[in-house]
Amino acid sequence: MAGPLSGYRIIDLTTVFLGPVGVQIMGDLGADIIKVETPDGDIIRHVAPYRNPGMGHAFLSGNRNKRCIVLDLKQAGGREALLRLISTADVFISSVRPAALARLGLDYEACQAVNREVIYVSVVGFGRDGPYAARPAYDDIIQGTSGMAAMQGGRDGPPRFVNSSITDKILSQVSAYATIAALLHRERTGEGQEIEVPMLETMVGFNMMEHQSGQVFDPPLGGMGYERTMVEYRRPYATKDGYVCVLPYSTKHWRAFWRVVGREDMIDDPRVMDPKTRSEKIGELYVMVADIVKDWTTADLLDVLEKADIPHGKVNMFEDLPDDPHIKAAGIFREFDHPSEGRIRLTDVPVKFSKSPGEIRRLPAVLGAHSVEVLREAGYSESEIEAMTEAGITLDGRVGDGRESAAE
Repeated sequence: MAGPLSGYRIIDLTTVFLGPVGVQIMGDLGADIIKVETPDGDIIRHVAPYRNPGMGHAFLSGNRNKRCIVLDLKQAGGREALLRLISTADVFISSVRPAALARLGLDYEACQAVNREVIYVSVVGFGRDGPYAARPAYDDIIQGTSGMAAMQGGRDGPPRFVNSSITDKILSQVSAYATIAALLHRERTGEGQEIEVPMLETMVGFNMMEHQSGQVFDPPLGGMGYERTMVEYRRPYATKDGYVCVLPYSTKHWRAFWRVVGREDMIDDPRVMDPKTRSEKIGELYVMVADIVKDWTTADLLDVLEKADIPHGKVNMFEDLPDDPHIKAAGIFREFDHPSEGRIRLTDVPVKFSKSPGEIRRLPAVLGAHSVEVLREAGYSESEIEAMTEAGITLDGRVGDGRESAAE
């Protein structure tokens, strides 16, 4: 069964995590992805650890289900080849700053000239309407400017970064749904369009979902910051032998929690019974939970929480994840034999479709693995491809048959 995006072609000019992860999602769902790289390759290829140069762990995790072609866009022949590919595609998506694309002659107007129905997606740091539009942006910068770093410090602590390239990955997913929505619009109207996906603006909206708090109202009913997530003891709780996540949320949950831990005196406490009071005093409740949990073993606590149907979970270290019983049963981690990298482990497509499931069809490709294949499809002759290779416009990186299939 073909994935839901089978039949669509996407030209991917994105790098690192901002963009590639979202394009990979669309590749998982069946789209034909052609990843365009410079002769040096996506910078994430070179982040250690790796077995072979150019095939770093992070590249392997974010670039499956793509065909990889090298084009030097600073040369006229590279630009011409890319425009030829765009003329055959449904989507062109880029994380290159718009001014740089314009200098290369690859702005929306140039791409629309060769494909009137193309969907042109720009994933940028800052939207074109503000004074930061021309600035470069990376995940850390957006975590800081969007308020996310300050959020991690709570009410009184210093700003801290989330230990993840979180804004890159969130924006990648936003770019995926924006692209799919534009494809749906084109199915209905025949119209292509230009889409801007700005990191800062998107993350401000994301962060303010709960943290605008009392500032939603005019006049304000208080400051910013969602109290439950800002208090000090909103954290995994230490037990005698590990850590657990415990989240009584409703009145029913809280009453059940105090009952199973032997604190019947708290069952009818106003901080438990009244949702408004509970939200105002949540920090006090979390301190009490931490004090109680420290005297339990992890196994005993999880057992009583499970029986009482109170939201809970063991804290997994990274190394625990492959052996977690639910993750193992779901088959999230899968192993493959890669033609250049040997045995590798990737996470599977998490979303389940009953009629058009996604799948890992192609393993992450070495630099230029599909240059010859894609250029042939675009109508270039063998002699033209050879001349482009000799001029450094492209690179022939074929491994075996150049088709890194995902046979396990």
